[in-house]
Amino acid sequence: MANAALPAPAVILTTPQLAENIGAVARIMANFGLSDLRLVNPRDGWPQERAWALASGAEWPLNAARVHDTVAEAIADLQLVFATTARPRELTLPVLTPRAAAAELAGAAAAGRRVGLLFGGERAGLETADIALCQAVVTIPIDPRFRSLNLAQAVAINAYEWRTTVHDAAPPAFRAGPEPASGEALLGLYQHLEGELETAGFFHPPEKTPNMIQNLRSALGKARFTDQEVRTLRGVVTALSRGRGKVLEKIARKRREGEA
Repeated sequence: MANAALPAPAVILTTPQLAENIGAVARIMANFGLSDLRLVNPRDGWPQERAWALASGAEWPLNAARVHDTVAEAIADLQLVFATTARPRELTLPVLTPRAAAAELAGAAAAGRRVGLLFGGERAGLETADIALCQAVVTIPIDPRFRSLNLAQAVAINAYEWRTTVHDAAPPAFRAGPEPASGEALLGLYQHLEGELETAGFFHPPEKTPNMIQNLRSALGKARFTDQEVRTLRGVVTALSRGRGKVLEKIARKRREGEA
């Protein structure tokens, strides 16, 4: 796992058209720990109030966003930049998936280099001249029958892959669960169940009883029951055993009535 303090990539949006898309990108950036947002010639100028509305509180990428006239200017301080595009170009650049790209960017960032991801505008994507300023192309392996992704979706996929290089484990539980049941409690459940099964004639033939008990205990042990669950299951076993007694009593009563 990469260092959590690893400098994150800059996100460069080239000629973004809609303020709403810029806001959605900022929200995604905040989700995945990115904050360096750079805009190249936003169509409607900057700042745009609608972007903040769509960011849903993820304001820091927008507040610190820098506007540039050209891609060259926007990436001038970066040492490794990957261009995201789904269109084949005549350029002979390495083509990476977002996962492979994230790994390379993380390695470069760990070595002290400043890195970035370049995204094209909603209408036409990136120009070949802008891609030529980058060191590799990132292409998302989507279904060729429908290659269209909106800007925020493309940023989200790449940002997620970057995040996994920093935090590659699932988040902790939302709340701590109850402790597993003790060995004593589990043994009580096992013996209770096994006793009722013995009474019901489940263990047959008798010589197979030890293996059958072992298999039952192994299967139940995998569940990692809590004390409450053990108590509930013992209640279930008790209810079933009493129900069996009622059935047997009913059968006996019918026999008595038939003999009378």
